This record gives sequence, C-alpha cells and structure tokens, in this order.
Amino acid sequence: MLDQDFCETLEYRICDALEDINDEEVKGFWCDGVLLSEPDNYYSQKFVNDNRQVKMQAYVGKDGQTVYSLTLKFGTKALSRFARSLDIVECIPQTNFETWFKIDTSKKEIEVQLD
Repeated sequence: MLDQDFCETLEYRICDALEDINDEEVKGFWCDGVLLSEPDNYYSQKFVNDNRQVKMQAYVGKDGQTVYSLTLKFGTKALSRFARSLDIVECIPQTNFETWFKIDTSKKEIEVQLD
C-alpha cells in the first residue's frame, strides 16, 4: 500500500541514502517529505501492475524544500505484495543505497528501486 506510513518510511530511507552518498554535490542534503503527487488512479493495483512504477514527489536539498520528481520502481516482491494489498515498507532496501537509490540534482529527479 502507498499510504502515509509508507511515505514517511521512504522519507527516512532517502535521508539515510543521502547521508551515505560520497558525492560533494549532495553533501548536507536531506529529505523533508515524500508525497503522492498524481491522481489516485495512478496508484491503483492495475496501474502499478501495468507500469511497474509510479511518480511521486520528494522534498530534498540542503533546506529539504526543493521539489524532486521521484520515480518509485516496483521489484518482484513489491509487485506481489502490492497486488495483495499488503504493506510494501519491507520492500524498501535498508542497505547498499547505490543499488536502489539514484539522484540527479540537475534534473531534480530521484529514482528508488524497491525489492
């Protein structure tokens, strides 16, 4: 499910990833929120199953207020759990940020790959 709990957990994991990045360009960056930014039908089980990703917004930067487009990509486990209306928080990786988190500061884009 994509709900407030999921968004808050993703926000904290993005903060963790930003702390671990060895890139001077994002040094001091943090995330101050993740929001569902599209109409509800873009977060439906059918849409997620067909597209395997959704668009969201994240507030990131040294002040945590720059709007970034966030693409949330669903891996096999996340798709399976989402299709059964189960919590997908456990599908947000907790380690090896370089394998699941990408940020492009010039385009203001973030990509997160769920398990």
